[in-house]
Amino acid sequence: MQLDASGSRPQIAPRDPRSPQLESNPGQAKDEGAEGITMRIISSIRLLLFTMGVLVMSAASFAQVRVGVAITIAPPELPVYEQPICPGDGYLWTPGYWAYGDDDYYWVPGTWVLAPEVGFLWTPGYWGWADGGYVFYDGYWGPQVGFYGGINYGFGYFGHGFEGGRWDNGHFFYNRAVLNVNVHVIHNVYNTRVNETTVTRVSFNGGNGGINARATAQEEAAAHERHIPPVTAQTEHIQAARSNPELRASANHGKPPIAATPRPGELKGGGVVAAREGGSVHEPSARPENNAPRPNNVIHPKDIQPAERPAPPNTGNPKLDQKYQQQQQELQEKQDKERQNLQRKQDQDHQKLEQQKANDAKKQQLEQHHQNQTQQLQQKHIQQQQKLQQHQQPPPRPAPAKPPRP
Repeated sequence: MQLDASGSRPQIAPRDPRSPQLESNPGQAKDEGAEGITMRIISSIRLLLFTMGVLVMSAASFAQVRVGVAITIAPPELPVYEQPICPGDGYLWTPGYWAYGDDDYYWVPGTWVLAPEVGFLWTPGYWGWADGGYVFYDGYWGPQVGFYGGINYGFGYFGHGFEGGRWDNGHFFYNRAVLNVNVHVIHNVYNTRVNETTVTRVSFNGGNGGINARATAQEEAAAHERHIPPVTAQTEHIQAARSNPELRASANHGKPPIAATPRPGELKGGGVVAAREGGSVHEPSARPENNAPRPNNVIHPKDIQPAERPAPPNTGNPKLDQKYQQQQQELQEKQDKERQNLQRKQDQDHQKLEQQKANDAKKQQLEQHHQNQTQQLQQKHIQQQQKLQQHQQPPPRPAPAKPPRP
Protein backbone atom coordinates (compact mmCIF):
# COMPACT_ATOMS: atom_id res chain seq x y z
CA MET A 1 0.00 0.00 0.00
CA GLN A 2 1.46 3.39 -1.02
CA LEU A 3 1.27 6.48 1.20
CA ASP A 4 0.13 9.90 0.06
CA ALA A 5 2.21 13.09 0.45
CA SER A 6 1.04 13.54 4.07
CA GLY A 7 2.34 10.10 5.06
CA SER A 8 -1.10 8.54 5.75
CA ARG A 9 -2.86 5.77 3.89
CA PRO A 10 -5.00 7.12 1.02
CA GLN A 11 -8.75 6.74 1.35
CA ILE A 12 -10.26 4.22 -1.06
CA ALA A 13 -13.68 5.16 -2.38
CA PRO A 14 -16.36 2.45 -1.96
CA ARG A 15 -17.28 0.70 -5.14
CA ASP A 16 -20.53 1.94 -6.68
CA PRO A 17 -22.79 -1.05 -7.46
CA ARG A 18 -24.45 1.08 -10.14
CA SER A 19 -21.21 1.44 -12.08
CA PRO A 20 -22.03 0.23 -15.60
CA GLN A 21 -18.38 -0.57 -16.41
CA LEU A 22 -17.95 -2.89 -13.45
CA GLU A 23 -21.32 -4.57 -13.93
CA SER A 24 -21.30 -4.89 -17.68
CA ASN A 25 -17.70 -6.12 -18.27
CA PRO A 26 -15.74 -7.31 -15.16
CA GLY A 27 -13.25 -9.24 -17.36
CA GLN A 28 -12.21 -6.05 -19.13
CA ALA A 29 -11.49 -4.34 -15.80
CA LYS A 30 -9.30 -7.26 -14.82
CA ASP A 31 -7.31 -7.02 -18.08
CA GLU A 32 -6.87 -3.26 -17.66
CA GLY A 33 -5.58 -3.78 -14.10
CA ALA A 34 -3.01 -6.32 -15.28
CA GLU A 35 -1.94 -3.95 -18.05
CA GLY A 36 -1.45 -1.15 -15.52
CA ILE A 37 0.79 -3.35 -13.38
CA THR A 38 2.88 -4.24 -16.43
CA MET A 39 3.32 -0.58 -17.36
CA ARG A 40 4.42 0.27 -13.83
CA ILE A 41 7.03 -2.53 -13.95
CA ILE A 42 8.36 -1.25 -17.28
CA SER A 43 8.54 2.30 -15.93
CA SER A 44 10.43 1.07 -12.86
CA ILE A 45 12.95 -0.78 -15.03
CA ARG A 46 13.49 2.33 -17.16
CA LEU A 47 14.01 4.44 -14.06
CA LEU A 48 16.52 1.91 -12.69
CA LEU A 49 18.51 1.87 -15.95
CA PHE A 50 18.52 5.68 -16.09
CA THR A 51 19.75 5.88 -12.49
CA MET A 52 22.55 3.40 -13.19
CA GLY A 53 23.58 5.43 -16.23
CA VAL A 54 23.72 8.63 -14.20
CA LEU A 55 25.87 6.90 -11.55
CA VAL A 56 28.29 5.63 -14.20
CA MET A 57 28.56 9.09 -15.75
CA SER A 58 29.09 10.67 -12.35
CA ALA A 59 31.83 8.18 -11.49
CA ALA A 60 33.56 8.95 -14.78
CA SER A 61 33.34 12.68 -14.16
CA PHE A 62 35.27 12.23 -10.92
CA ALA A 63 38.25 10.71 -12.76
CA GLN A 64 41.11 12.91 -13.95
CA VAL A 65 40.44 13.68 -17.59
CA ARG A 66 41.93 15.86 -20.28
CA VAL A 67 40.27 19.23 -20.58
CA GLY A 68 40.23 21.39 -23.71
CA VAL A 69 42.26 21.03 -26.88
CA ALA A 70 45.96 20.64 -27.57
CA ILE A 71 47.94 23.90 -27.39
CA THR A 72 51.04 24.18 -29.56
CA ILE A 73 52.85 26.66 -27.26
CA ALA A 74 54.21 25.37 -23.95
CA PRO A 75 52.87 27.00 -20.77
CA PRO A 76 55.16 29.52 -19.04
CA GLU A 77 57.40 28.57 -16.15
CA LEU A 78 55.98 28.76 -12.63
CA PRO A 79 56.54 32.10 -10.87
CA VAL A 80 58.07 32.37 -7.40
CA TYR A 81 55.77 33.72 -4.66
CA GLU A 82 55.09 33.56 -0.94
CA GLN A 83 52.16 31.59 0.47
CA PRO A 84 49.40 33.60 2.22
CA ILE A 85 48.65 32.58 5.78
CA CYS A 86 46.05 29.84 6.20
CA PRO A 87 42.67 31.49 6.97
CA GLY A 88 41.36 28.74 9.28
CA ASP A 89 41.14 25.11 10.29
CA GLY A 90 40.12 22.73 7.50
CA TYR A 91 41.48 24.85 4.64
CA LEU A 92 43.83 23.04 2.25
CA TRP A 93 46.31 24.66 -0.09
CA THR A 94 45.67 24.47 -3.84
CA PRO A 95 48.74 25.70 -5.78
CA GLY A 96 48.60 28.24 -8.58
CA TYR A 97 48.99 27.20 -12.21
CA TRP A 98 48.80 28.50 -15.77
CA ALA A 99 45.44 27.93 -17.48
CA TYR A 100 44.57 28.67 -21.11
CA GLY A 101 41.71 30.65 -22.60
CA ASP A 102 40.99 33.32 -25.21
CA ASP A 103 44.22 32.49 -27.08
CA ASP A 104 46.47 33.19 -24.11
CA TYR A 105 47.75 31.62 -20.92
CA TYR A 106 46.53 33.19 -17.71
CA TRP A 107 47.60 32.62 -14.12
CA VAL A 108 45.16 31.04 -11.66
CA PRO A 109 46.43 32.20 -8.24
CA GLY A 110 47.16 29.66 -5.56
CA THR A 111 44.60 29.78 -2.77
CA TRP A 112 43.28 28.09 0.37
CA VAL A 113 40.10 26.04 -0.12
CA LEU A 114 37.91 24.25 2.43
CA ALA A 115 38.11 20.50 1.90
CA PRO A 116 34.75 19.23 0.58
CA GLU A 117 34.94 16.13 2.79
CA VAL A 118 36.87 15.07 5.86
CA GLY A 119 39.83 12.95 4.76
CA PHE A 120 39.95 14.35 1.22
CA LEU A 121 43.12 15.83 -0.30
CA TRP A 122 43.70 17.91 -3.43
CA THR A 123 45.47 16.53 -6.50
CA PRO A 124 46.56 19.54 -8.60
CA GLY A 125 45.94 19.66 -12.32
CA TYR A 126 48.87 19.72 -14.74
CA TRP A 127 49.84 20.23 -18.36
CA GLY A 128 51.04 17.21 -20.31
CA TRP A 129 52.18 16.52 -23.86
CA ALA A 130 49.75 14.51 -26.01
CA ASP A 131 48.18 14.56 -29.47
CA GLY A 132 50.88 16.85 -30.85
CA GLY A 133 50.40 19.60 -28.26
CA TYR A 134 49.94 20.48 -24.60
CA VAL A 135 46.71 19.44 -22.88
CA PHE A 136 45.52 20.09 -19.35
CA TYR A 137 44.57 17.31 -16.90
CA ASP A 138 42.11 18.73 -14.40
CA GLY A 139 42.68 18.46 -10.64
CA TYR A 140 40.38 16.64 -8.25
CA TRP A 141 39.61 15.88 -4.59
CA GLY A 142 40.05 12.35 -3.25
CA PRO A 143 41.25 10.27 -0.30
CA GLN A 144 44.76 10.02 -1.81
CA VAL A 145 46.91 12.42 -3.81
CA GLY A 146 47.28 11.13 -7.35
CA PHE A 147 49.64 11.96 -10.19
CA TYR A 148 50.10 15.63 -11.07
CA GLY A 149 52.78 15.40 -13.71
CA GLY A 150 55.81 15.57 -11.45
CA ILE A 151 55.40 19.36 -11.36
CA ASN A 152 57.09 21.06 -8.40
CA TYR A 153 54.36 23.49 -7.31
CA GLY A 154 56.00 23.98 -3.91
CA PHE A 155 54.27 24.23 -0.51
CA GLY A 156 54.17 20.46 -0.05
CA TYR A 157 53.55 19.58 -3.71
CA PHE A 158 57.10 18.77 -4.78
CA GLY A 159 56.30 16.49 -7.72
CA HIS A 160 54.87 13.38 -6.09
CA GLY A 161 52.51 13.11 -3.14
CA PHE A 162 51.88 15.85 -0.59
CA GLU A 163 54.14 16.79 2.30
CA GLY A 164 52.07 19.67 3.66
CA GLY A 165 49.88 17.81 6.12
CA ARG A 166 47.69 14.81 6.91
CA TRP A 167 44.28 13.90 8.26
CA ASP A 168 44.03 12.38 11.75
CA ASN A 169 40.80 11.61 13.64
CA GLY A 170 38.73 13.97 11.53
CA HIS A 171 41.17 16.91 11.77
CA PHE A 172 43.76 18.10 9.30
CA PHE A 173 47.22 18.54 10.81
CA TYR A 174 49.42 21.12 9.07
CA ASN A 175 53.16 20.73 8.49
CA ARG A 176 54.56 24.11 9.49
CA ALA A 177 57.82 23.35 7.68
CA VAL A 178 56.13 23.90 4.30
CA LEU A 179 52.79 25.64 5.06
CA ASN A 180 52.17 29.14 6.40
CA VAL A 181 49.99 28.56 9.47
CA ASN A 182 49.26 30.80 12.48
CA VAL A 183 49.70 28.51 15.50
CA HIS A 184 47.66 30.90 17.67
CA VAL A 185 44.64 30.18 15.49
CA ILE A 186 45.32 26.58 14.39
CA HIS A 187 46.74 24.23 17.03
CA ASN A 188 46.79 20.94 15.10
CA VAL A 189 50.25 21.36 13.60
CA TYR A 190 53.57 19.54 13.39
CA ASN A 191 56.99 20.33 11.97
CA THR A 192 58.74 17.91 9.61
CA ARG A 193 61.40 19.22 7.26
CA VAL A 194 61.29 18.08 3.65
CA ASN A 195 64.31 17.91 1.35
CA GLU A 196 63.50 18.69 -2.27
CA THR A 197 65.64 16.51 -4.51
CA THR A 198 65.18 18.69 -7.59
CA VAL A 199 64.11 22.31 -7.84
CA THR A 200 62.62 23.23 -11.21
CA ARG A 201 60.03 25.71 -12.38
CA VAL A 202 58.98 23.79 -15.49
CA SER A 203 55.19 23.68 -15.58
CA PHE A 204 54.50 20.77 -17.95
CA ASN A 205 55.18 17.05 -18.29
CA GLY A 206 56.53 15.52 -21.49
CA GLY A 207 57.31 17.24 -24.77
CA ASN A 208 60.38 19.29 -25.60
CA GLY A 209 61.87 20.61 -22.37
CA GLY A 210 59.17 19.13 -20.15
CA ILE A 211 59.52 17.06 -17.00
CA ASN A 212 59.89 13.35 -17.66
CA ALA A 213 57.85 11.97 -14.75
CA ARG A 214 55.65 8.87 -14.63
CA ALA A 215 52.89 7.89 -12.25
CA THR A 216 53.77 5.44 -9.47
CA ALA A 217 51.64 2.39 -8.75
CA GLN A 218 50.13 4.20 -5.76
CA GLU A 219 49.28 7.26 -7.87
CA GLU A 220 47.68 5.08 -10.53
CA ALA A 221 45.57 3.40 -7.84
CA ALA A 222 44.52 6.83 -6.51
CA ALA A 223 43.24 7.77 -9.97
CA HIS A 224 40.66 4.95 -9.76
CA GLU A 225 39.26 5.93 -6.37
CA ARG A 226 36.16 8.05 -5.91
CA HIS A 227 36.86 11.64 -6.90
CA ILE A 228 35.18 15.00 -6.49
CA PRO A 229 35.81 17.62 -9.18
CA PRO A 230 36.81 21.18 -8.26
CA VAL A 231 34.18 22.69 -5.96
CA THR A 232 32.14 25.76 -6.86
CA ALA A 233 34.52 28.12 -5.05
CA GLN A 234 37.37 26.85 -7.21
CA THR A 235 35.52 27.18 -10.52
CA GLU A 236 34.48 30.72 -9.60
CA HIS A 237 38.11 31.43 -8.67
CA ILE A 238 39.21 30.28 -12.14
CA GLN A 239 36.60 32.46 -13.86
CA ALA A 240 37.69 35.49 -11.83
CA ALA A 241 41.30 34.88 -12.88
CA ARG A 242 40.35 34.45 -16.53
CA SER A 243 38.46 37.76 -16.59
CA ASN A 244 41.38 39.68 -15.06
CA PRO A 245 43.59 41.12 -17.85
CA GLU A 246 46.54 41.52 -15.47
CA LEU A 247 46.80 37.75 -15.05
CA ARG A 248 47.37 37.06 -18.74
CA ALA A 249 50.87 35.97 -19.67
CA SER A 250 50.97 38.48 -22.52
CA ALA A 251 50.42 41.27 -19.98
CA ASN A 252 52.50 40.14 -16.98
CA HIS A 253 55.25 38.33 -18.97
CA GLY A 254 55.27 35.39 -16.55
CA LYS A 255 55.24 37.49 -13.35
CA PRO A 256 51.58 37.78 -12.25
CA PRO A 257 50.75 40.67 -9.88
CA ILE A 258 48.26 38.38 -8.11
CA ALA A 259 50.14 35.14 -7.51
CA ALA A 260 48.22 33.84 -4.47
CA THR A 261 45.17 34.73 -2.36
CA PRO A 262 43.94 33.76 1.14
CA ARG A 263 40.56 32.54 -0.16
CA PRO A 264 39.11 31.67 -3.58
CA GLY A 265 37.95 34.64 -5.63
CA GLU A 266 39.53 37.27 -3.37
CA LEU A 267 41.79 38.91 -5.93
CA LYS A 268 42.01 42.18 -4.00
CA GLY A 269 42.91 43.09 -0.44
CA GLY A 270 45.75 42.99 2.00
CA GLY A 271 46.21 39.22 1.88
CA VAL A 272 46.87 39.08 -1.86
CA VAL A 273 50.47 38.15 -2.74
CA ALA A 274 52.33 39.23 -5.88
CA ALA A 275 54.96 37.10 -7.62
CA ARG A 276 58.46 37.74 -6.34
CA GLU A 277 60.06 36.39 -9.51
CA GLY A 278 58.58 35.62 -12.91
CA GLY A 279 59.02 32.64 -15.19
CA SER A 280 59.98 32.46 -18.85
CA VAL A 281 57.14 32.77 -21.33
CA HIS A 282 57.36 30.64 -24.46
CA GLU A 283 56.69 32.63 -27.61
CA PRO A 284 55.56 31.07 -30.92
CA SER A 285 58.71 32.33 -32.65
CA ALA A 286 61.08 31.50 -29.80
CA ARG A 287 64.24 29.65 -30.72
CA PRO A 288 66.90 27.98 -28.56
CA GLU A 289 69.88 30.04 -27.54
CA ASN A 290 72.00 28.70 -30.36
CA ASN A 291 69.26 29.65 -32.88
CA ALA A 292 68.81 25.98 -33.78
CA PRO A 293 65.37 25.20 -35.19
CA ARG A 294 63.06 23.38 -32.81
CA PRO A 295 62.56 19.68 -33.55
CA ASN A 296 59.30 18.69 -35.20
CA ASN A 297 56.66 17.00 -33.09
CA VAL A 298 57.95 13.52 -33.84
CA ILE A 299 57.49 10.50 -31.57
CA HIS A 300 59.85 7.89 -33.04
CA PRO A 301 63.17 8.17 -34.89
CA LYS A 302 61.56 6.74 -38.01
CA ASP A 303 59.30 9.83 -38.08
CA ILE A 304 62.27 12.21 -38.44
CA GLN A 305 62.50 13.76 -41.89
CA PRO A 306 65.85 13.13 -43.61
CA ALA A 307 68.22 16.03 -43.00
CA GLU A 308 69.32 18.09 -45.96
CA ARG A 309 72.86 17.40 -47.01
CA PRO A 310 75.05 20.45 -46.38
CA ALA A 311 76.75 22.03 -49.33
CA PRO A 312 80.25 20.74 -50.03
CA PRO A 313 82.86 22.82 -48.25
CA ASN A 314 84.68 25.33 -50.38
CA THR A 315 87.56 26.87 -48.50
CA GLY A 316 89.82 27.18 -51.50
CA ASN A 317 92.04 24.40 -50.10
CA PRO A 318 91.22 21.06 -51.85
CA LYS A 319 92.84 18.91 -49.16
CA LEU A 320 91.02 20.76 -46.38
CA ASP A 321 87.71 20.53 -48.27
CA GLN A 322 88.17 16.77 -48.66
CA LYS A 323 88.85 16.46 -44.93
CA TYR A 324 85.72 18.43 -44.06
CA GLN A 325 83.57 16.39 -46.43
CA GLN A 326 84.83 13.19 -44.82
CA GLN A 327 83.90 14.57 -41.39
CA GLN A 328 80.38 15.30 -42.62
CA GLN A 329 80.03 11.78 -43.97
CA GLU A 330 81.24 10.25 -40.71
CA LEU A 331 78.84 12.39 -38.67
CA GLN A 332 75.90 11.43 -40.87
CA GLU A 333 76.69 7.71 -40.58
CA LYS A 334 77.04 8.03 -36.81
CA GLN A 335 73.71 9.83 -36.49
CA ASP A 336 71.95 7.28 -38.70
CA LYS A 337 73.25 4.50 -36.47
CA GLU A 338 72.06 6.28 -33.31
CA ARG A 339 68.56 6.73 -34.77
CA GLN A 340 68.42 3.07 -35.77
CA ASN A 341 69.52 1.93 -32.31
CA LEU A 342 66.92 4.13 -30.59
CA GLN A 343 64.20 2.94 -32.97
CA ARG A 344 65.14 -0.69 -32.23
CA LYS A 345 64.95 -0.07 -28.49
CA GLN A 346 61.57 1.65 -28.78
CA ASP A 347 60.21 -1.22 -30.86
CA GLN A 348 61.25 -3.59 -28.07
CA ASP A 349 59.40 -1.39 -25.56
CA HIS A 350 56.24 -1.67 -27.64
CA GLN A 351 56.58 -5.45 -27.86
CA LYS A 352 56.89 -5.71 -24.07
CA LEU A 353 53.72 -3.66 -23.56
CA GLU A 354 51.84 -5.85 -26.04
CA GLN A 355 52.94 -8.96 -24.17
CA GLN A 356 51.86 -7.41 -20.86
CA LYS A 357 48.52 -6.33 -22.39
CA ALA A 358 49.02 -2.88 -20.91
CA ASN A 359 46.16 -0.39 -20.69
CA ASP A 360 45.87 2.83 -22.69
CA ALA A 361 47.32 4.96 -19.88
CA LYS A 362 50.59 3.01 -19.85
CA LYS A 363 50.75 3.08 -23.64
CA GLN A 364 50.34 6.85 -23.61
CA GLN A 365 53.05 7.21 -20.97
CA LEU A 366 55.41 5.13 -23.10
CA GLU A 367 54.68 7.26 -26.16
CA GLN A 368 55.46 10.41 -24.20
CA HIS A 369 58.73 8.86 -23.04
CA HIS A 370 59.60 7.87 -26.61
CA GLN A 371 58.80 11.36 -27.82
CA ASN A 372 61.14 12.88 -25.26
CA GLN A 373 63.92 10.48 -26.30
CA THR A 374 63.43 11.18 -29.99
CA GLN A 375 63.29 14.96 -29.67
CA GLN A 376 66.37 15.03 -27.46
CA LEU A 377 68.27 12.95 -30.00
CA GLN A 378 67.03 15.15 -32.84
CA GLN A 379 68.10 18.32 -31.04
CA LYS A 380 71.49 16.78 -30.31
CA HIS A 381 71.99 15.93 -34.00
CA ILE A 382 71.01 19.46 -35.08
CA GLN A 383 73.52 20.98 -32.69
CA GLN A 384 76.26 18.59 -33.86
CA GLN A 385 75.64 19.51 -37.48
CA GLN A 386 75.70 23.22 -36.76
CA LYS A 387 78.91 22.92 -34.76
CA LEU A 388 80.58 21.04 -37.58
CA GLN A 389 79.46 23.59 -40.17
CA GLN A 390 80.73 26.46 -38.05
CA HIS A 391 84.07 24.70 -37.72
CA GLN A 392 84.26 24.27 -41.50
CA GLN A 393 83.67 27.91 -42.31
CA PRO A 394 86.67 29.41 -44.11
CA PRO A 395 88.75 31.65 -41.87
CA PRO A 396 88.16 35.35 -42.39
CA ARG A 397 90.62 37.02 -44.69
CA PRO A 398 92.97 39.43 -42.96
CA ALA A 399 92.25 43.05 -43.60
CA PRO A 400 94.71 44.72 -45.94
CA ALA A 401 97.46 46.55 -44.15
CA LYS A 402 97.16 50.28 -44.09
CA PRO A 403 99.95 52.10 -45.93
CA PRO A 404 102.33 53.96 -43.68
CA ARG A 405 101.80 57.63 -43.30
CA PRO A 406 104.22 59.80 -45.21
